[in-house]
Amino acid sequence: MEFKVNKTIEEINEKIKRREAVVVNAKEMIDIVRKEGCIEAAKKVDIVTTGTFGTMCSSGAMINFWHSKPKIKASKVWFNDVEAYGGVAAVDCYLGATAVKEGDPLNSVHPGRFNYGGGHVIEDLIAGKKVLLRALGYGTDCYPSKEFEKEITIADLRDATLLNPRNAYQNYSVAINTTDKTIYTYMGVLKPNISNATYSSAGELSPLFNDPFYRTIGIGTRIFLGGGIGYVIYQGTQHDPDVERNERGLPKSSAGTLAVAGDMKQMNTKYIKGASILGYGVSLSIGIGIPIPIINEEMAFFCGVSDEDIQAYIYDYGYDYPNKISKTYGLITYKELRSGTIMVNGKEVPTTPLSSYYMALEIAEELKKWILDGKFYITKPACLIGQSSDYEPLKYVKC
Repeated sequence: MEFKVNKTIEEINEKIKRREAVVVNAKEMIDIVRKEGCIEAAKKVDIVTTGTFGTMCSSGAMINFWHSKPKIKASKVWFNDVEAYGGVAAVDCYLGATAVKEGDPLNSVHPGRFNYGGGHVIEDLIAGKKVLLRALGYGTDCYPSKEFEKEITIADLRDATLLNPRNAYQNYSVAINTTDKTIYTYMGVLKPNISNATYSSAGELSPLFNDPFYRTIGIGTRIFLGGGIGYVIYQGTQHDPDVERNERGLPKSSAGTLAVAGDMKQMNTKYIKGASILGYGVSLSIGIGIPIPIINEEMAFFCGVSDEDIQAYIYDYGYDYPNKISKTYGLITYKELRSGTIMVNGKEVPTTPLSSYYMALEIAEELKKWILDGKFYITKPACLIGQSSDYEPLKYVKC
């Protein structure tokens, strides 16, 4: 496909440097594309900022806590009694966001209390709070110590890297419960007999809905991560670009994911929150923002996406989901989901978002400000992440 507008990343960065770049958030871009068309929008706009904020279970921290005296080869590590994986190197460990504090029961039987786990430790470290570090080693000639304990803060750590294997799901299912009992899931508390529905996406603001075929996002893409600067380091686990898509090219199921990393010492607890999910356990809520360079009218078209264009499947988490049955209860748009109620099996069902549209918009605005102030430049990916095998621009792009 021959594009009428062609811009390079280098040209856009030069405009950022001269404070001449035109930057809008994803919500603002919708009206621009509708009023002016995607060719004129591509000429006018240089960057669209996106955002998402919600629980992302496949997250954690790679931590190096310096050497003790005498040195220890830590095979077992705990932070505030939350176990980290110590089978890496002497004082490296990986703290998973969903690891639960030892002896902490699931809170479905105690609905008035909350679990504490890896996500909360990560938040506490970023907040500058003291955390109790305990380590056990088996003792070697070069690492003779067998036990180490110390209160530490993030300033005491040699390295604290947020290292997340799967974040920023492109789309996700809508959860209902058809059974006659309340169930506790990572999609929240689902009431019996389809009495509520939950969903988890920032929709029109979400990064991968604005670049549905991963044309500008790849390894090395600089992003807003938890209030600091991070990077896309690979496609995320479970990344699956070859899924059913609608006439606009938007996936109807989960599709793409991103693996990301960033320095926790730059981050802000406004955008990183430990989460306790009733009856399920713990997780980490993360804010991610990705700039989409408008290099041509193709990208302007995709960044004109709105909630009414995006669809998701409804699944029964009470029976079909745990039993891996692919039965669905239909497709629903994000516009309908955000209205507060949807129709399922002829019944009006209230909806609840598990991600924050408000925070997603704030993140997109914050990233926009960074770019306009010349503090954030966009990057050309070293390699694009896994692509859809049948992508043809002419099939979807209508300018």
